[in-house]
Amino acid sequence: MTDAILLPELISASASRRLDAIALTYGTKSMSYGLLHESIAGFVNGIIGLGLQRGERIAIYLEKRLETVIASFGATATGCVFVPLNPLLKADQVAYIMRDCNVRALITSAERLPLLASVLPTCHDLRHVIVVNPDPLPASGGPLAWLHWDDLLQASGQSGHRVIDTDMAAILYTSGSTGKPKGVVLSHRNMVAGAKSVASYLENTADDTLLAALPLSFDAGFSQLTTGFHAGARVVLLNYLLPQDVLKALAREQVTGLTAVPPLYIQLAQLEWPAAIGERLRYFANTGGRMPRETLAALRKRLPKSKPYLMYGLTEAFRSTYLPPDEVDRRPDSIGKAIPNAEILVLREDGSPCAANEPGELVHRGALVGMGYWNDPEKTAERYKPLPAHTPGRDAGLVLPEIAVFSGDTVRRDEEGFLYFIGRRDEMMKTSGYRVSPTEVEEVLYATQLVGECAAFGVDHPTLGQAIQVIVTPPQGGSLDAAQLLAECRSRMPAYMVPAGIVVRQGPLPRNPNGKIDRKALSGEFVASSLEADVDVKPAGQR
Repeated sequence: MTDAILLPELISASASRRLDAIALTYGTKSMSYGLLHESIAGFVNGIIGLGLQRGERIAIYLEKRLETVIASFGATATGCVFVPLNPLLKADQVAYIMRDCNVRALITSAERLPLLASVLPTCHDLRHVIVVNPDPLPASGGPLAWLHWDDLLQASGQSGHRVIDTDMAAILYTSGSTGKPKGVVLSHRNMVAGAKSVASYLENTADDTLLAALPLSFDAGFSQLTTGFHAGARVVLLNYLLPQDVLKALAREQVTGLTAVPPLYIQLAQLEWPAAIGERLRYFANTGGRMPRETLAALRKRLPKSKPYLMYGLTEAFRSTYLPPDEVDRRPDSIGKAIPNAEILVLREDGSPCAANEPGELVHRGALVGMGYWNDPEKTAERYKPLPAHTPGRDAGLVLPEIAVFSGDTVRRDEEGFLYFIGRRDEMMKTSGYRVSPTEVEEVLYATQLVGECAAFGVDHPTLGQAIQVIVTPPQGGSLDAAQLLAECRSRMPAYMVPAGIVVRQGPLPRNPNGKIDRKALSGEFVASSLEADVDVKPAGQR
């Protein structure tokens, strides 16, 4: 059996086994593995014909569609690097990323092109704009050359540049809710090893149909493609507006595997699910934050035959842990253990291993550790560090350092080796001398079953250090009494954890480009509005 080493070989290997099997579905269109492989070869011909060199960056500013997939895998087959741009980004954000990583070619649609008209001249390294859809192209002039997508794929045969598995494959930009986004550089080895690891524990096969609901600019979103193609499965591309659209797609396409983030699952758990979904859905997987217990319980009630996979990952190392479905009843708050071909350490500040149940920093070592942040040595040095010599797996005779990802997340490991997420170091709230995780507060709020969505954050306070503030939405179709919710908090939380203030607003709460509730943006909005109103935040007991 052919085995993939480079990212595009995930497709060619499956094509060699099942040429006519469906690889992709987008709306009413489907594409076989053979046709997908052939289209990627055409893309390579076109890009090489434009003169792009090994390692140059190709940005893709499209919604999920067939061309997005062809361009992503085709760029790496060429020897170039793809930069997926979240379609929710605005023109200035797109331009910043393209300037930051010196994008040479841009692939976008005729519908999106007018949004970028004012910023393209500021992208100093951009030379080629490839447009999907047969609308008239702008007249060539200046440094930019314009080309139709169909014309690109008609170029005569030329081979791509030489590529090995430690070469760059992609640059994924984090959401950058504070400051500018950072470009995480991933190699072919990172992405292929991740695909094989995830597909192994999810037990993906060629009989699976996976729903790609998350943005492809998000590592977990792109993973639906890589794991699916490694297994020879079918991947359904979905650009949804409402949670109901996801349920319709699950039923219509007879989806067997769904991966999503907690905010989407929270919304889905409040809806009625067609019975047909549960007959076909083999598993549902969570990533991008801890799923509230109440949400997990509601999903399992609706999907008694589906296996739940609770996962933890970070873009800098793709995926780190998962909790096997047969452990969910015993430890629903756990993020599990290391995925195959990865090792997860819990280390103290001095680099020594933590004892059982001692909080420490989650550190990821292995083949999935990325190549750092693009053109940012300072931030790279903060997150990608050499492992201490005494770290497990590092014998004294090893001279060359091994770089691992120091996540910035605080976790603990129990006596049986299962990990539990405590919080991000930069989001932990310090109140009345206690360190409190926002997710800890949010978990209790969800458990009351009084809220639809919620976000907790700390606000500077002269005596408490920080006061805990929460913003909540009513459950779908219901109402919310802030006083009742506060009373529930007092009955369920220690005094230092009780929110100082509760703001009720209509949902949904704002998301960052990866679909997660944007806690930092909500915090910033709250502080700004408080300053305007000259609000003095007091502990709940002093109101």
